[in-house]
Amino acid sequence: MAESARSPDRLPTLTEVVMEGPVDHAPATAMRKPAAPPAPPAAATDASPIVDAVLASLQPRIDLMLEYRLREALSPLLARAADTIVQETRAELARTLRDVVARAVAQELARRRVR
Repeated sequence: MAESARSPDRLPTLTEVVMEGPVDHAPATAMRKPAAPPAPPAAATDASPIVDAVLASLQPRIDLMLEYRLREALSPLLARAADTIVQETRAELARTLRDVVARAVAQELARRRVR
């Protein structure tokens, strides 16, 4: 590329930048400050302390919401389970009571026959 093409008024094209690298348009006589080191990319910063802090601040809310949702979801299930247990227990108690009464009556009848 010719030197005249690198005049300060002209911007380089993409292919010129890719092929030759960045073009320096600053006058050579100007004093430059040393370039500052590039800032580290955002992804390079250690995010684990930030994640820990966010989780710590959210944990109480998460716990409350989880407890609320579990209660909301489990209440009907537990109520049905309790009703089923009560019904089955009543039925078993009624069978057992019938058996006990039947044995007691049979023993009493047997005792009366022996006399």
